[in-house]
Amino acid sequence: MSAERSRLLEARRREKHWRRWGTYVSERAWGTVREDYSPTGNAWEFLTHDQARSKAYRWGEDGLAGFCDTHQRLCLGLALWNQHDPFLKERLYGLTGNEGNHGEDVKEYYYYLDATPTYSYAKWLYKYPQTEYLYSWLKVENARRGKRDAEFELIDTQVFEQNRYFDVFVEYAKADVDDILVRITAVNRGPEPAPLHILPTVWFRNQWSWGYPSRKKPRLEQQAAGLLRLDDEKLGRYSLWFEDQPKILFTENETNFERLYGHANGGKYFKDAFHDYVVSGNQNAVNPDLRGTKACGLYHSIIASGESRVLRLRLSSQQFSTSSPEEGFDEVFAQRKQEADDFYSFCPCDLTPDARLVQRQAFAGLLWSKQYYYYVVDQWLKGDPAGPAPPESRHYNRNHSWVHFYAEDVLTMPDKWEYPWFAAWDTAFHMIPLSMIDPDAAKKELERFLREWYMKPNGQLPAY
Repeated sequence: MSAERSRLLEARRREKHWRRWGTYVSERAWGTVREDYSPTGNAWEFLTHDQARSKAYRWGEDGLAGFCDTHQRLCLGLALWNQHDPFLKERLYGLTGNEGNHGEDVKEYYYYLDATPTYSYAKWLYKYPQTEYLYSWLKVENARRGKRDAEFELIDTQVFEQNRYFDVFVEYAKADVDDILVRITAVNRGPEPAPLHILPTVWFRNQWSWGYPSRKKPRLEQQAAGLLRLDDEKLGRYSLWFEDQPKILFTENETNFERLYGHANGGKYFKDAFHDYVVSGNQNAVNPDLRGTKACGLYHSIIASGESRVLRLRLSSQQFSTSSPEEGFDEVFAQRKQEADDFYSFCPCDLTPDARLVQRQAFAGLLWSKQYYYYVVDQWLKGDPAGPAPPESRHYNRNHSWVHFYAEDVLTMPDKWEYPWFAAWDTAFHMIPLSMIDPDAAKKELERFLREWYMKPNGQLPAY
């Protein structure tokens, strides 16, 4: 039995919780039904991409190459800046159903390269332009085009001319259940040296701002140079190590009401603080006391043509008091990569090497597209104690008859950008290939739709 299949067996027997951490962070929480509190049910326009960097999400987080626990208490992700963009690249950009000439349309180039079912190893690639990302042009040009016209894509703006972009690879490897190694590699594919800010980010999902008193606010704080301590009453205590002891910025995962709505803010530090600090140069945007609920390491490099910058991080329930975070780091990555190769050796022997890679990357896409999905319809309809009461029309709009529905699960999605919600028929199809590599997960997902907190009493399955 391969090492990965042994991990799956340990997970099935509940001997070790190998599934606790994975690529469960959505790629888009803005413009979604769960975050829609409008009177008309217009989810696409209620919370926009531009607002997303400043508004704390109610039901789930998004990010680049995100990694989190199965209850999304704590998230890891990535932010980038090329010194030309108007704001940090913290999440994927795309057009809503009303903006795209063919409906919803993500306008980025990113690839799921590899993954195992327990996420003992996972690899992701993002192609980041070195010149300004042309958000407005993409929006305006696609609005000008009709349904019979081709979509206007990012590559059509010529931002990738002369290969002026970075390949940004993010890899995860598990040394143990609660010991996660992260390796970020940025490669300059362009003809000249180019600047790049890399901000590996950690944050707690906001569960404390909605008026439910049972939730104690978690905390991040600097313990030593390049080392954070993370405390959460349910998750426990973790340490996060940043290689090379970068400057660490702290803020709160809280809504910036002044920027979004012109209202006075109740605090001083907000979700968009790293943008204000790095892009706008506002030194007062971050917490000088080195604590909060969101933090990042700030790395700035001038990367020569064809050269790479490699960064390493480690999130662990260990406190690194008796061992070094660097100890065995590269060896674990090499071992987990070899174990992934062993796991996928079941592919039919008559497949060509190229076909094997196609199949393996397809499995990676399936596994990377899992996401934490949280949606309690009764709470969503009534609103939260700390928020304004929803409009009366809400009780007659979308999902009003699904008051029994309660989801707080990791689900397999068609993808995590255009489908930031589950689709029952897609899930059923996806379980066929998933059963080839993780039959336990496939069975559980199909059974879930038949549980009393998903299925209606009349037998109707929740679809989308």
